[in-house]
Amino acid sequence: MKKILVVRYRFIGDMILTVPFLRNLRYAYPDARIDMLVSPNSGEVIEECPYVDNFIFFDTTRKHRYENGKNKKKSFWHYVSMLRKEKYDKAYVLKRSLSSALLCYFSGIKERIGYDTENRGFLLTKKVEYDKYKHESLCFLDVLAADNIQIKDTYLENWINEESKEKIEELFKKYNINTSQRKAVVHATATNKWKLWDINKFARIIEYLSNKKHIQVIFIGALSDREVYEKINYIENLEIPPVNLCGEVTIKDSLALLKEVDFIVGNDSGNLHMAASVGTKVIGLYGPMPFEKWKAPGDGNIHLKANLPCMPCGLKHKCRYNKACMNSITVEQVKEAIDKLT
Repeated sequence: MKKILVVRYRFIGDMILTVPFLRNLRYAYPDARIDMLVSPNSGEVIEECPYVDNFIFFDTTRKHRYENGKNKKKSFWHYVSMLRKEKYDKAYVLKRSLSSALLCYFSGIKERIGYDTENRGFLLTKKVEYDKYKHESLCFLDVLAADNIQIKDTYLENWINEESKEKIEELFKKYNINTSQRKAVVHATATNKWKLWDINKFARIIEYLSNKKHIQVIFIGALSDREVYEKINYIENLEIPPVNLCGEVTIKDSLALLKEVDFIVGNDSGNLHMAASVGTKVIGLYGPMPFEKWKAPGDGNIHLKANLPCMPCGLKHKCRYNKACMNSITVEQVKEAIDKLT
């Protein structure tokens, strides 16, 4: 039996965008064992994926919150030893770092296919040009195409486990959320401050959703995000108070919740990709990152962004224009987008 390793750890959005790659890989190798090396937290977002036989949680650092595993972190060489014992025939290195290529090289994997980035091409047996302007999900598929694998489809999908469905049902009962009422997730946080829309503008949107559209607003995120929403200053009394679930739902629970709402409106983040992956409409607010590469895919999604000479900067340097890209998106634009979906 052929044994294949897929390497793509860190960041929720990136993980979700690997699903078309994994599906097409499984088409090509229906009987192979396909394992995937993922980060402890972000890997959970596709843990129900039927195209992967085993998830290996790569837990070597605590630099990012999506890497914080519950167990004691292990060394790079621990994983080299572990992967070498598995005797993989082939590795697809979807991570673009030098260290991920070194991991597969030292693990003795004979075929190593990945992007020719970070001067690591000599570590790969097949080098793939990385297109920084193409959507990331299609870039992943470029790696398969370079290995002469036919790409049959490109759509996004995801899976929700029964435990998370039941938990969301319980939370709706706990907070008296009517299942037949229209609901929206508002996502006002992001891992990088330069991707944040003004919190006071989000307050106006929450007021509009609650008082004008009669929509139940829900907040989701990490426990550390909870305080952000608690500090939002509303000008008007809200007809339908928002429900703050930050810290109460896991990543997998959030998928189940996003499936139950009508749409999400929020900053460019993994939450938009989570919503898109379960078929929920997205109103995305985009700024410094390349829009065509990172927009949430799907028919009917609305993407709002400015058109400035400095865009996209890709967060490669400190902003000299006081976040003009995000500040240029107006409350009225977001309201108009909401009107289109409601």
